[in-house]
Amino acid sequence: MWFKPLAYALILLRVDGYPCVFYGDLYGCRAGDNDHPPAQQPVAQLADIIKARKEFAYGEIRDYWDHPNCVGWVRTGDKDHPNGCAVILCNGTEEGSKWMEVGKAHAGEQWIDLLGWYQEDVTLNDDGWGEFKCHAKSIGIWVKRSAVRHQHGH
Repeated sequence: MWFKPLAYALILLRVDGYPCVFYGDLYGCRAGDNDHPPAQQPVAQLADIIKARKEFAYGEIRDYWDHPNCVGWVRTGDKDHPNGCAVILCNGTEEGSKWMEVGKAHAGEQWIDLLGWYQEDVTLNDDGWGEFKCHAKSIGIWVKRSAVRHQHGH
């Protein structure tokens, strides 16, 4: 199941992704009656990944596909959704890290992992670059701290 959040990040947060979410991945699937535990648990925080698409996955994309186990991309935002996001995926057994350019207009901003899986903030440098991280076999969806609405728990 660790791979499903990575797959959904690719499907939902990239320009070319076709937004298709399976009911069982969002709500879980039961086997038989309600007296039995779910046959499949929901994908962890899939609803938050969907919200990330709705609120932050706009504009051009900058890819960072330079490592066999850790990739990332930045969505720059557009005029109606100016915040954008930085996404990092790691399918390896060690923590993933990637320097990515969000843009000089974002210099000095504090960015956080929208899912809360990675607890440290990222401060963008004077040129709008930051080192974004995620845990092994995981994802990080990084957004400007001040752009996060309270329903995300930040």
